[in-house]
Amino acid sequence: MSHSGNKKILYIVQHRQNRAPGQRYRCEQYIPYLKQAGFECTYSPIIIKREEEDSLYRSRSLWDKGMIFLKAFFRRVKDVIRARQYDIVFIYREAMPTGSVFFEKMLKKSGAKVILDFDDAVWLPSVSAVNKSLQWLKKPDKINKIIGLSNLVITGNSYLADYAKKFNQAIKVFPSTIDLDYYKIPAQQIKEDDDKIIIGWSGSHTTIEHFNIIVPVLKKLKEKYGNKLEFIVYGDAGYKNDLLDIKSIAWSPDSEVEIISSFNIGIMPLPDNEWSKGKCSMKGLQYMGLAIPAVLADVGMNKEVVKDGVNGFLAKNEQEWLDKLQKLIENKYLRQSIGLAGRETIEKEYSCQARNKEYVNIFLELSGQKQ
Repeated sequence: MSHSGNKKILYIVQHRQNRAPGQRYRCEQYIPYLKQAGFECTYSPIIIKREEEDSLYRSRSLWDKGMIFLKAFFRRVKDVIRARQYDIVFIYREAMPTGSVFFEKMLKKSGAKVILDFDDAVWLPSVSAVNKSLQWLKKPDKINKIIGLSNLVITGNSYLADYAKKFNQAIKVFPSTIDLDYYKIPAQQIKEDDDKIIIGWSGSHTTIEHFNIIVPVLKKLKEKYGNKLEFIVYGDAGYKNDLLDIKSIAWSPDSEVEIISSFNIGIMPLPDNEWSKGKCSMKGLQYMGLAIPAVLADVGMNKEVVKDGVNGFLAKNEQEWLDKLQKLIENKYLRQSIGLAGRETIEKEYSCQARNKEYVNIFLELSGQKQ
């Protein structure tokens, strides 16, 4: 437990800063606000180098993965040893991607207050294709135990909160938000080229299956509008679809705002299932934050963020996707007005600028120094 004047927070996360979207929106962008409020923050990822990320997500070699696991294990041992110097330990999803809660239990024993934060239906089995060989390490019900031992659980939406309440009553819903200092609308975005409409999707190789849901709709649109339409998949450079001549671009923190800003329409297709109900509308928030008209699947939290036809569109089925995308393709003024209304929603409700006091208060309350 810290004895200095400042309260100390240890962030237990998987990735280094500015790498993983969830961490950026749930932890990283609030650290400056916590520091302003007098907290000392230590960020402790278990994957700290680019090579480790590459091996984990791309390599087929179990030896490579084993070495990363070993390094990660010892980094967490170090965290357990130093945890008693901290007032709060903040765990994003889990301390280690294994079936065990050993580290979470040890962190709790340090005497620090434990916050668990999650923004997906992490109790459901899901593993990326490249890591199928390690599936035995994942035990989705592990999350129930971590929820139970936490002093406070923060979830990204009310569906996740309802699940967490089965194991703990100290639950706080806090939506994912974006940083408007980072998501700035480029000046040139207003001067649209009417001859080309870019329909874009932002995601990763682990969520590309959701993009595939919309491909039949995009084919119909391509048949109707021909070369007027361009399609961009941002975040999975290996994605191929020759029929649609899709441009696939790798994610990078340096290109993110520029590429997404080039979209005339942003899309977020999702299956209507339990997993989707746990999603926190992140893609939609990104598009809306950059004043890009968004069409989102009519599931889960998307229904809270978007008022259909006002600040974005919701689509339930193929016909609705077609109708709403056609409306936007054909009407430049609709694209602009929906885009600007979306941006306004983000400014008021889903930006760290709007929510930072509420976030900091969670930590002040837990450490007994409420403002």
